[in-house]
Amino acid sequence: MWDERYSADEYIYGKDPNEFLANAVDKLPQGKILCVAEGEGRNAVFLATHGYEVVAVDSSAVGLKKAKKLAEERGVGIETVVTDLAHFDIEPESWDGVVSIFAHLPPVVRKELHKKIVNGLRPGGVLILEAYRPDQLKYKTGGPPTADFMMTLQSLEEELSGLEFEYAVELDRDVIEGQFHTGKGAVVQLIGRKPVE
Repeated sequence: MWDERYSADEYIYGKDPNEFLANAVDKLPQGKILCVAEGEGRNAVFLATHGYEVVAVDSSAVGLKKAKKLAEERGVGIETVVTDLAHFDIEPESWDGVVSIFAHLPPVVRKELHKKIVNGLRPGGVLILEAYRPDQLKYKTGGPPTADFMMTLQSLEEELSGLEFEYAVELDRDVIEGQFHTGKGAVVQLIGRKPVE
């Protein structure tokens, strides 16, 4: 599905970074950043322009090829990894930051990925996450078609146990990101930091 969707000439979620990430980028420590479910690379390339060493992971080779092209356009380099996130290995304490923007996965895969992310962050490392909440179904402005792929603050508090939430809210906001995210959106946003022992 994603290869087909990303095969369009245009960047279907746009070339600009996610608004929440752009506003929170100064919370990320300098260093190595992992972008999960990164698609066409708008967030990874944005981070690379801010001096981060970025690895973008997605199941779509077509999307990540466009990510590389966007990086070249912007004069930066990113590393890409084509893999199913269900099988992606995250080394313990190996990342200064992780970015998860609308990374909607089956619940079993998501819970396991979130556990790996917590373990994979270095002490002081930061997760920036934005996702749709189940209330998004009434807006029909983007996101997965079923609630079980979406997230709530309560579910994230459980799945990301081990992080200290510096910012965590559920809100409705206008999400204008290309043709597939356009209009009022019901989202959850969080910035979580791994404590320094």
